[in-house]
Amino acid sequence: MDGSCREGGQGAQAAVTISEAGDQGAEGGTPGEFTFSADPSLEDIRRLQAEFVAERGWGRFHQPRNLLLALVGEVGEVAELFQWRAEPAAGAGLPGWAPGERAALAEELSDVLLYLVSLAQQCRVDLPRAALRKLDRNRARYPAHRAHGSARKYTHYQDRPPDACGPQD
Repeated sequence: MDGSCREGGQGAQAAVTISEAGDQGAEGGTPGEFTFSADPSLEDIRRLQAEFVAERGWGRFHQPRNLLLALVGEVGEVAELFQWRAEPAAGAGLPGWAPGERAALAEELSDVLLYLVSLAQQCRVDLPRAALRKLDRNRARYPAHRAHGSARKYTHYQDRPPDACGPQD
C-alpha cells in the first residue's frame, strides 16, 4: 500500500486520505510523550488493505499461513534495522538515526501492521477488542504494586503457598 491511498466512504462514512506530508513516522523523533494519530482507525487500515488486496486479485494468496509467514519475514526486516546498533542508538526516540533510517523503519513497521491486520481479518479476530482483553488479562497477571520495575514472568506474581520453594515477596 503506498502513501497516497484514498478510500471512498460508503453512505455517510468519510473518506480516508493518507499522505506523506503529515507523516511523523519518517521524521526525527521529538522529545516528550508520543501518541498515534487518531486517523486512520485500525478498521480504516483493515478496509484499505482489504481493498488493496481485492483490487489486485491477491485474496487467494492471503491465507492465514501465508500471511503469518510474511509477517514473520517483515518482523525480521525490522530486527535487521536494529541488529548491530549499540544500546544508545536503539533506545527510545532512536537517537542518532538518520531520516532515511527512520523512513525505512516506518516502512517496515507498516508492513508488519498491514500483515498483522490482514492475518487478524482472515482469522476473524477483532484485534482492537482482543488487545483490550489481553491488557485486562495482563493487569491481573502483573499487579502494578508487585510488578513495578521488575521484568519477571507473570508466574512470579501468582499467589504461592507459604511453604512453596523460592523467595517470597
